Amino acid sequence: MFTYPVVQLRALLGKIIPQHISPETWEWLQATGGPGDFNKKFVLLPRKTGKTPINLSAEDGNKIREIRQGFSVEGYTIDRLCRVWLLLQLDETNEAAYIRAIENLFQAAEVNELVTLYGSLPVLAYPEKWTGRCAEGIRSNIGVVLEAIICDNPYPSEYLDEAAWNQLVLKAFFTEKDVNRITGLDARSNKTLADTLSDFAHERWAASRPVPLLQWRCVAGFIDVANFADIEKVVASENPVEQKAGLLACYHSHYPPAKALLSRYPEIKNAIESGNINWHSITEDKNVPVA
Repeated sequence: MFTYPVVQLRALLGKIIPQHISPETWEWLQATGGPGDFNKKFVLLPRKTGKTPINLSAEDGNKIREIRQGFSVEGYTIDRLCRVWLLLQLDETNEAAYIRAIENLFQAAEVNELVTLYGSLPVLAYPEKWTGRCAEGIRSNIGVVLEAIICDNPYPSEYLDEAAWNQLVLKAFFTEKDVNRITGLDARSNKTLADTLSDFAHERWAASRPVPLLQWRCVAGFIDVANFADIEKVVASENPVEQKAGLLACYHSHYPPAKALLSRYPEIKNAIESGNINWHSITEDKNVPVA
């Protein structure tokens, strides 16, 4: 069923939500009814609650992450938070009925509802049952839907197989999402993904187009004789940020020639070791090339 203490999450969201809506709306939200009533509430919620961003305390944000590791509602609007709470009220004891209810929501959902549903994958019951839905969402061309799956969502890294995971990362690069916000990026990086990104770099270079700096984050653990020339090319770049990205990849590599290359740039090596240069800082540099 659930893989985390869902009762605690229900209770915490039930404490946060009444701080943002009227008592009458909270009473309406809690009123029980049949499956049709549930679906109707899911659709009507924004009209009842509005779409004001929630004011989440640091303490509550930390508690949510403790209850369901990697899950966050920071930046949510109140209607989205209420929809998550509503999803957590579904009876999970009948697996078939539960899955059917969620699937019905997916099939009928408009964009904002899809954002909520995909963002809620980490907190649904029977998490192994939603891998197909997640993989389907990755193929979406709707930016906000993709962001709900790709950014700050622990579900993909925990449940997708390698092929689907690699597709998610590639889609993030192709659609220029913030790759640093992919949960589990380093842990799930793999040789197949690294090889694909190396091919992608060659295609970009051949077209005289810049290569996304963060793709070297995914290649770092798989630097070898076959792709080391790519890293050397990046380190030799006249753009200092690209050079830093290449050397940062060398720092996270286990390939001896990469370590030797890094040692030739002691100032940058020291900055990496001190934490002043990292994958987040290089994307914030004003000299980052536009992909």
